[in-house]
Amino acid sequence: MSVLRQMVARDPGEPHRAATQLELFFDLVSVIALASATAAFHHAISYGHGPDLLLNFCFMIAAIWWPWVNHTWFASAFDNDDAVYRIFTIVIMSGYLLFAAGATHILETMDFTYGLIGWIVMRIGMVGLWLRAAAHSPEYRAPALIYAIGLIIAQALWVVMYFTITPENANFIPIYVGIFVIELLVPVASGLVKGIPFHRHHVIERYGLLNIIVLGEVLLSISFMFGELYDGHFDWALVSAAVAGIVIVFCIWWLYFIEPDHLNSTQAHRVFLWGYGHIAIFLAGTLIAAGLGAHMDVLTDHSKIDLASANAYVGAAVAIYVLGLWAIRDHFGGFGRRGVVLPISGLTLIAAAFVGAQPWTIAIILMITLGLRIKLQETQ
Repeated sequence: MSVLRQMVARDPGEPHRAATQLELFFDLVSVIALASATAAFHHAISYGHGPDLLLNFCFMIAAIWWPWVNHTWFASAFDNDDAVYRIFTIVIMSGYLLFAAGATHILETMDFTYGLIGWIVMRIGMVGLWLRAAAHSPEYRAPALIYAIGLIIAQALWVVMYFTITPENANFIPIYVGIFVIELLVPVASGLVKGIPFHRHHVIERYGLLNIIVLGEVLLSISFMFGELYDGHFDWALVSAAVAGIVIVFCIWWLYFIEPDHLNSTQAHRVFLWGYGHIAIFLAGTLIAAGLGAHMDVLTDHSKIDLASANAYVGAAVAIYVLGLWAIRDHFGGFGRRGVVLPISGLTLIAAAFVGAQPWTIAIILMITLGLRIKLQETQ
């Protein structure tokens, strides 16, 4: 590691490009934020506030995911691992932590006072990195400057929104969505795909690692189920639900990684759909965790909802995960008959969610889905 080196673009065809220790360290902040938001929504479901806070939860997961996306794609193109790059990354992580610390508060109130400060700190680090890339890589100066300016404009809009619109205002949600759309358009405007040489295999690995982090939230909910046994709440229904949860998370993990080349094209529309479409998968994973937690609360008499309502969250979330995976990957894969497995499974899961099917019903649907997907992959 050098103290200072030129921030020139990395070779997109560089062999054996893998996630760095700093990137894995960066991911830990995502773990904290996702765990806080998921736990808060789990309790909201159990107390009957799930429908009221569902949109807030979606906003929170998107807000947690987006800083990760910004840093991941920049690192794929320009990570030179010198001291300045590391310091900027630590600055981003510091702001990310300030935002993550308020995940529960923001979810419940949409008051993002300190979260806004966290985002400003993150933007200082991120804009600094893009300006440095613009200074050191003349061939990518234009897209890097556009990206930096876009981040500044988006952040300025968040500040204006904070001081002019309260969460109770009817215009709060439309304006929130509008500014987030502007956020999403910044990489498009900068020509990120065509103008900046991201490393395809590196990005695939990074998204896969975040998926594992999200599925870790499901494992955490399952561990809480088993934890009830140590508190004297032995119940076969609870054990059964925990085992079903293990089957569910194992199946969706396998379905995600069954195709090693998730993104087999560098066409702009494909890359953006794959990169942005993952938000549905990550949201679904956290919803599965929250739904299983609510299921546990019903079984242990710590809930104000019935079992069917808790189960509906699990079934619907798994359906979103499966259909989202089809939309970003299998839809474009040219997989023949195995390409229709996930859509059929997703529709079946929606029906199961509608009737509040038990976790084992969801698990069985997923086992059949996985079995068919494996069988057709072997025979085609």
